[in-house]
Amino acid sequence: MAKTSTTSLKLDSKLKSRVQRLARARRRSAHWMMCEAVAQYVNREEQREQLRQDALTAWNHYQATGLHLSGREADEWLAQLEAGVDTGVPECHE
Repeated sequence: MAKTSTTSLKLDSKLKSRVQRLARARRRSAHWMMCEAVAQYVNREEQREQLRQDALTAWNHYQATGLHLSGREADEWLAQLEAGVDTGVPECHE
């Protein structure tokens, strides 16, 4: 089991009531609901940040090399994948 620590969270009264109402409906504690919400948010934002970092890396690579695929080439490749054709990644060009 992961080690836990206490964190204070201030909610306005309307949001706190909404959390409590939903917790009762789901037969969960408000604490569980808030922990779950924070965990889901952090997971989503970590994925978003990874996507941002990947995009920056790709942009920097393009800036350094000029290698790319056109939009049409990328669309054609993705259409093949969607159709179940297991094709390799097209070769990039200048």
